[in-house]
Amino acid sequence: MPGGEEEAPRLLLDTCAMIWVAEGAPLREEARTLLERAETGGGEIWISPISAWEIGLLMARGRIVSTRSPQAWFAEFTAHPAVTLAPMPPELLIASSWLPGDPPPDPADRIIIATARQHGLSIMTRDARILDYAAAGHVRAVKC
Repeated sequence: MPGGEEEAPRLLLDTCAMIWVAEGAPLREEARTLLERAETGGGEIWISPISAWEIGLLMARGRIVSTRSPQAWFAEFTAHPAVTLAPMPPELLIASSWLPGDPPPDPADRIIIATARQHGLSIMTRDARILDYAAAGHVRAVKC
């Protein structure tokens, strides 16, 4: 870029990344730096509404233990001024069914991928299937 400026990060956190950020879990240096830049340098941090569904399921199954309800947990995370809740219109859901290449079979992952593709976002994830899909050139991703 001119003047050596770096582009402001535009990130979409997958559900696991969202949980790790909320719980203060260790992240890879690159991911932590991108999150900090997005938060303070005019970048963007997006969350898919499908993550609310996944948080609810994880809490219902006891895989996330919290004193807060899933609704309160999700609302608190998305209330952060740097976080944008992505729209999830029917067209996006249909697009998640028609992804190119060999996308992950998980419907939530497909919706997250379709959201990232539609809005030009990089998915922050540790999900190997999403990272492999990104390596095939179908979406941008950052390992966290």
